[in-house]
Amino acid sequence: MDSRVLKEYLEKNQFPIVRKRYHKYLTFEGVEDCYTYILKEGTVKASVISNDGREFNLRYIKDLEIVSLLKDEYSQFIDSPYNIRIESEYAEFYRINRVKFWEHINEDPKMQHYVKEYYRYRLLYSMKKMQQMLLNGKLGAVCTQLYELYDLFGVRTEEGMMIDFVITNEEIAKFCGISTASSVSRILKQLKENGIITVKDHRIIITNMDLLEDNIIF
Repeated sequence: MDSRVLKEYLEKNQFPIVRKRYHKYLTFEGVEDCYTYILKEGTVKASVISNDGREFNLRYIKDLEIVSLLKDEYSQFIDSPYNIRIESEYAEFYRINRVKFWEHINEDPKMQHYVKEYYRYRLLYSMKKMQQMLLNGKLGAVCTQLYELYDLFGVRTEEGMMIDFVITNEEIAKFCGISTASSVSRILKQLKENGIITVKDHRIIITNMDLLEDNIIF
């Protein structure tokens, strides 16, 4: 998704910047808010809470992108659709009055196209992620998540393809719909024994991408 249009829009307007520190929340699911937030710098995590209190992780966001859904354009306040938590040392966001943002969109054909592409991209991503999680089983779901993490944070090293981001087994479990971190630990141990991954300095290194992909239904 081309973010140049969004970048040009932000550069033309002097919106206030909100700065949040590590593990602070920008928004909470179900809490009313009158702003649209666009990630300027940092890494954040989107998640939702189930009726029984369990957290389900949706995705990490680390590029210039809208991080709060736009929803009804005429209401000043809307309920935030999910939690946004800061996962880097800090993160900065453009904060825009959401009604004013919609007015800008309706007046700018380029921004209209960007928003349509934004929703289309998010819908396709959600459908693909649901397909992978439902069809792959626990092992495949973990492999799918590792593949996605490498796509976001991957760095090529002499030892393999390193996920340059520290993530706990508990967080991986929340992405995969797995109830316990110990289940993820067993799967990661199996992947290590099969020569697919290794761990160094709390970072996962994929040593055999082909074998990892063999466990994923794309």
